[in-house]
Amino acid sequence: MGKCPDCGQWQTFVEESKFPQNSKGVGSSSHAPSTGPIALTSIEFDDEERRTTGIKEFDRVLGGGLVPGSLVLVGGDPGIGKSTLMLQALHGLAKNGHKVLYASGEESIRQLMIRSKRLSTLSPEVFVVSETDLESILSMVESCKPDVLVVDSIQTMFSGDLTSAPGSVSQVRESAMRLMLMAKKTNIPTFLIGHVTKEGAIAGPRLLEHMVDTVLYFEGDRGHVFRILRAVKNRFGSTNEIGVFEMKEKGLDEVSNPSAVFLSERPANSPGSVVTASMEGTRPILVELQALASSTNFGTPRRTILGLDPNRVALLVAVMEKKLGMHLMGHDIFMNVAGGVKIDEPAVDMAIIAAIASSFLDKPIQEGLTVLGEVGLTGEVRAISQVEARVAETMKMGFTRCLVPMSNLKRMTKIKAVELIGIKTVSEAVEFII
Repeated sequence: MGKCPDCGQWQTFVEESKFPQNSKGVGSSSHAPSTGPIALTSIEFDDEERRTTGIKEFDRVLGGGLVPGSLVLVGGDPGIGKSTLMLQALHGLAKNGHKVLYASGEESIRQLMIRSKRLSTLSPEVFVVSETDLESILSMVESCKPDVLVVDSIQTMFSGDLTSAPGSVSQVRESAMRLMLMAKKTNIPTFLIGHVTKEGAIAGPRLLEHMVDTVLYFEGDRGHVFRILRAVKNRFGSTNEIGVFEMKEKGLDEVSNPSAVFLSERPANSPGSVVTASMEGTRPILVELQALASSTNFGTPRRTILGLDPNRVALLVAVMEKKLGMHLMGHDIFMNVAGGVKIDEPAVDMAIIAAIASSFLDKPIQEGLTVLGEVGLTGEVRAISQVEARVAETMKMGFTRCLVPMSNLKRMTKIKAVELIGIKTVSEAVEFII
């Protein structure tokens, strides 16, 4: 059957071998469980130190380093730098005295050596193997006993117990399950590199992301030099944490101060340019929003949005037309987040409106001003989270004034270096900004 009658998707049926049932029936077991239930308070626990890779941005996204026995899934577009990041992380672990094993199903050992030589990550403690047979890799782990294992990629692994091809749903699920059991049993931290679909999700069953302890997405545009490592699931640290890297000839360099990098080329006194603070996990980052409103010659104006939610921008444009009286239906609107960053939080709503209004009226935003706030459909400016951290970041970057929601301002402590202006409505904010 080509199409599933339940979900309506094509090529989703998978052939699996039927294991023989025992005499007691399906689901029964002839042996007793090895251990019974244990009270949480009776479990002995020693604080184990995390293993650091030497890449501070990577360690921070992981929650402070590698936890023994953890299973980490790293996904990203082809050529974005997943294998490069893994080789550099393994080199850092090897310098700290850890024995690491890199199992590649996509490259030969000679190719891995050439890549490592280019990245200056050659080390006698880094062992590589080109293998796709899961049983062979597990036996190598048992004999070699590495401190860290990397499997590149999980879609190329196959188990001889299944008859389906590598990369199929059953093979990916079986390989990930056996690697997870190995990691938990031996306490070896394991990295799985995963391919992504054209929609950007990790290829294979969604169960793969449920099984692992941490899911990292390596994002970025090939046209930009910056790469962002984002944690969307982490059992040992903060979720939605990001690390910023810059792709260079010798590999990835970590960016310790992303705000300074993203604002380094910001034009002065340019209409349509606004600076706002976005929270990425525990870190506030200053980003520049750019807007261009130009009159259109077509019946339906264009809305081209990069780095922001297009539906959110359309909603805010409707609020501007209703509450500010700006006739934007006759204008094409283009928006971009400088540096290739993606922002999906509502705390930048007021900055989006300020950028569009600045371009529409052809008037620049006041110098040294940042804009914060969530906007409702009735034109009110609502409170946002972690406003103190955002304002502190703007102060570090030399901004002297900050627009914040009035409800936030009432609860904040005064900061001498930054003038805080409280706003209640969109019209009040735009009158002050421009």
